[in-house]
Amino acid sequence: MLAAGGAPAAPPRRAAGGGGDVAVGAYLHYDGQAVDRMEELSHWLGGPELRAGHTYLPGDTWKNIEGAPNSLDAWARWRRARADRLFVLNVPMFDHNEAGVPDRRVAELIRTGARGAYDGHFRRLSQRLVALGVPDTVIVLGWEMNGFNYTHRCRPDPENWKRYWRRIVAAMRSVRGQRLRFDFAPNRGGDAIAWTKCYPGDDVVDIIGMDSYDQPPGDSFEEQVHQPYGLQHQVDFARAHHKPISYPEWGLFRNGDNPEYMRDMLGWIADHRPLYHSITDYCPHGVWQCDQNPRSAEVFREFLAGEP
Repeated sequence: MLAAGGAPAAPPRRAAGGGGDVAVGAYLHYDGQAVDRMEELSHWLGGPELRAGHTYLPGDTWKNIEGAPNSLDAWARWRRARADRLFVLNVPMFDHNEAGVPDRRVAELIRTGARGAYDGHFRRLSQRLVALGVPDTVIVLGWEMNGFNYTHRCRPDPENWKRYWRRIVAAMRSVRGQRLRFDFAPNRGGDAIAWTKCYPGDDVVDIIGMDSYDQPPGDSFEEQVHQPYGLQHQVDFARAHHKPISYPEWGLFRNGDNPEYMRDMLGWIADHRPLYHSITDYCPHGVWQCDQNPRSAEVFREFLAGEP
């Protein structure tokens, strides 16, 4: 399935389309209008049901992390409309999550969280989700924790970071009626720290995810698969820990309109059957809302078009 150089690649297998047990989704916008865009994207694809609704809580204030945004109401209505849908919600572990907080301060925050200082924020989020009728939300907690940028990054204190993750999960699971699932989703590759060093334990992780874009590390898709802490490592790690896999974020990036990458990634998904995958659909990553990737859009649409 791996395409080499400019040689034509075989058409991707269609098994990971809208039907079956793999939920397909797309990140379409930050607000509640994305719910309407899900239907529009489905129409563009030719009618397949998009079963994974994916959005993010803002990481600016604790109030927003507690679930204040009104867009959650629209997503909850979408989720409740069909029993086979998944609502996927990325949840920051700190406020000021994209504020360029230095490592020393991040380490202090991690230690404070590990002592339980922020438990109440996450308990309130869990209560909000239960009240909205989405107690089975997939929580992508502290995504891309192996990277350099987010305040919820792991590298400044991996051991206390894991303790903090465990406190958050315990707080959210303490809410009556919740059936939340927690998705551990690092960046593909080594990045700032090996993501295995951040893994908090099988009892507090339900899904092994990975965010993977067409960018280094890995100049070819084969390198993205076989590099240390790459796609194959994720699959092997999940199998060893008896967990399903996911791709909460994936798409084009540094190599522009790249239909070979699109075929290869869709083929990988077809072969490995994640619980869900969600393409990031805005420029430069996307295929529907972004018109600068027409050849990749054609591959994506052909792959999913006509699925039940």
